Amino acid sequence: MSTTSTFPFAFALDAALEANQPAEVRGSSRSDVRMLVTDKAAGRIAHHRFDDLPALIRPGDLLVVNNSTTLPASVPTKHGWRMHFSSTRPDGSWLVELRDGPRPYLGEVPDRVVHLPGGVKLQLEERFGRRLWATRPPVDSVPEYLARHGKPIRYSYIDRDWPLSAYQTAFATVPGSAEMPSAARPFTPELVTRLVSAGVAIAPITLHTGVASLESDEDPYPEWFEVGEFTARVVNSVKASGGRVIAVGTTAVRALESAVDGGAVAAAWGHTDRIVSSADPPVVVDGLLTGFHEPRSTHLSMLEALFDTELLRESYAAAIEARYLWHEFGDVHLIA
Repeated sequence: MSTTSTFPFAFALDAALEANQPAEVRGSSRSDVRMLVTDKAAGRIAHHRFDDLPALIRPGDLLVVNNSTTLPASVPTKHGWRMHFSSTRPDGSWLVELRDGPRPYLGEVPDRVVHLPGGVKLQLEERFGRRLWATRPPVDSVPEYLARHGKPIRYSYIDRDWPLSAYQTAFATVPGSAEMPSAARPFTPELVTRLVSAGVAIAPITLHTGVASLESDEDPYPEWFEVGEFTARVVNSVKASGGRVIAVGTTAVRALESAVDGGAVAAAWGHTDRIVSSADPPVVVDGLLTGFHEPRSTHLSMLEALFDTELLRESYAAAIEARYLWHEFGDVHLIA
């Protein structure tokens, strides 16, 4: 598990900036969020609403979206912990995390057996990093088991349980993510129609996101992805015609860049360990629509690979000063 990423800067995040409820509860709809816009070429920062997106994306540009569906990946245990099912591994095992209240449980587990609902006894095989365990769930289908016994993963900044539907995006069709690919959450069918009508293309990838690390600085671990033949062709065509490829979420960046072959994108699938950073910068992605990331997050290293560190620092300072909201129900940042 690599720990080679560097962090462009650190900052303090005021708890008041942590969005604790969906945008449609705070406002009028999912798209009722703010959007900070950073113009890489001009070095300018501007404040917009998300509904302004069709006017900010050029005809001929491509938005690449993650079509992974969020699983109800959190289940209670007999010990009083919660278990978060994170992601599959190439050998068919799963990575899971035990949570003790708001934090990871890093202590010992008696006999390495965790008792789950439905009479399931889960044997923990070995640790993966500090937080995670490798295990082979004794159920026919983990998604089906979670559908019966699980809830969406909820961290301490969320003030109550929200239904699973609150954690799905407009593009979600392929079940598999422990946590929502949240950059796409503000999209509505109406906004998608406006984008397509304005000459903006939209193409899917799949990347099943694992559990985040809010408490420590960790590189992403391998996650399952797929870039289909259609998306590969569209990306290469847009690049050849001078359009921009704008990833919706860091997951879309990781999937696309994992499918690069000889400077172009080819159909690809499997578990990727690609970590996009200034040391290994993107080849095909020109811009990014994303949320705001936690202090010292490795995602900031990915952003640093997309544009100047000082402009990144200024963008985050502007977001904090203007009281933008963080996390999956928060505001968004367009970098293009």
